[in-house]
Amino acid sequence: MELAIQLGALVVFLMASYGIGSWIEARHYKKIRETEEVFADLIVTNLTTLPNQKIEHCALVKGNVVISLDYFKRFIAGLRMLFGGRLVAYEPLLDRARREAILRMKAQAKTKGCDMIINFRMETSRLANDNQQRNNNTAGVEILVYGTAIKLAHSNDTIHP
Repeated sequence: MELAIQLGALVVFLMASYGIGSWIEARHYKKIRETEEVFADLIVTNLTTLPNQKIEHCALVKGNVVISLDYFKRFIAGLRMLFGGRLVAYEPLLDRARREAILRMKAQAKTKGCDMIINFRMETSRLANDNQQRNNNTAGVEILVYGTAIKLAHSNDTIHP
């Protein structure tokens, strides 16, 4: 009987953790969507140059996010690793981090008065301490995005080659 109570308490705790985590994730996604609408007019491209455009000024902009892999998602991913396949538990976490990093970069470009970002790049790195590296676990992941924010010269003149 005591074992059943302990298992029941564990199940209730796990379900409450999942519910709270899902609610926080949904709230964060809502905030991301709202912010993406604010910056929708700021174009981001991996082109290194723009043909036929005069540039008034440019600046390096970046955005980064460090995310921690929570134990609940790590537990679910550990179960998935037994059978193979996609680690679906991590995908929303990484998606949110990528989108948040891009939004931070766009916010930096807007504060500099820029119209668009060219030469966009994205990097990721795994963060781990010594104990976690020995056990092949990760403490978190950093997403770094950067690019060249440019302000276009607003004139009717274009550069002709």
